Amino acid sequence: MGQYDDIIHLPHHVSARHPQMTAADRAAQFSPFAALTGYEAAIAETARLTERKPELDENKKEELDIKLQMIREHLSMKPEAAITYFVPDSRKAGGSYLQVSGIVKKVDEREHLIIMEDGTSIPFHEIYEIRGSFAESIDEIQ
Repeated sequence: MGQYDDIIHLPHHVSARHPQMTAADRAAQFSPFAALTGYEAAIAETARLTERKPELDENKKEELDIKLQMIREHLSMKPEAAITYFVPDSRKAGGSYLQVSGIVKKVDEREHLIIMEDGTSIPFHEIYEIRGSFAESIDEIQ
């Protein structure tokens, strides 16, 4: 007779107090230990590229002012525009450029914002380029 013959055929114990672990939770007990928690995220953040915001020259600023004025004058006609603007990064120096296309809903002089019909708000000082059929005559002159 074997050493464990008296218990070998007994049913497996199931605790009434503790729920059974899922296979994923059991496997997690044996996963490698990450001694430097957050290290991978810090490396990824450092590797993420941002662009520098360029300083606009006076000619470019004047061109943008004229185009903003034309948008203001044509608001009742629901002007369509493609606006490229700079979005500063909240975590590191620099940022990225976004382009939004659509109908301009409002030019808010008090807040210095262009508000698009989809709700996008674009600060005047972050605008890099404005394109649209209303501005073709300006683009041809330059």
